[in-house]
Amino acid sequence: MTSVATTRRSRITPEREAELYDAVLDLLREVGYDALTMDAVAAATHSSKATLYRQWGSKPQLVARALKHGKPGPSCTVADTGSLRGDLLETVVHAFDDSRIEQDAALMRGVGRAAHDNPELLTALRELLIEPSIAELRVLLDRAVARGEIRPDNPALDLVPHMFLGALVSGELIDGRQVTQEFLVTYLDAVLMPALRA
Repeated sequence: MTSVATTRRSRITPEREAELYDAVLDLLREVGYDALTMDAVAAATHSSKATLYRQWGSKPQLVARALKHGKPGPSCTVADTGSLRGDLLETVVHAFDDSRIEQDAALMRGVGRAAHDNPELLTALRELLIEPSIAELRVLLDRAVARGEIRPDNPALDLVPHMFLGALVSGELIDGRQVTQEFLVTYLDAVLMPALRA
């Protein structure tokens, strides 16, 4: 895949960058991707639009990097508890509280819909968020295979990211269910673990 990231000379501090990303996430939650504008980000962060474009190049890149900063989904530290269930609980389920899980699920539902109509956003999300998250899950799964918890030829191995994403985005659509730690634990024990051990 051709990288969508462009190397730019950083002119802002890491602290300022974090502030900008937090503001972008707040705006995304408030107005959604389509209504979010670089003008609004500039106003909310007391930045110039030129600075935003110089640093990030485009709205899709800025949004994808903000989401990576906020990191919905697996945490940056991949847990090693000695069991696949324990690793998934620590890395995915217990990484955030119920409020944060639901915020992130809603955010990903909205951005996911926008990505269907925006190839640049889809590419940026895949490169900066989805592929690294899949690589983190793969570490957990490979360890489970090495421990003998999962057969290496189990076809469910390649579907784990799909299953987790489905759990995060489908509850509201199907029955108005809020995504919580309790729901994710139930999903893990009723769906994911049986599929992997089949």
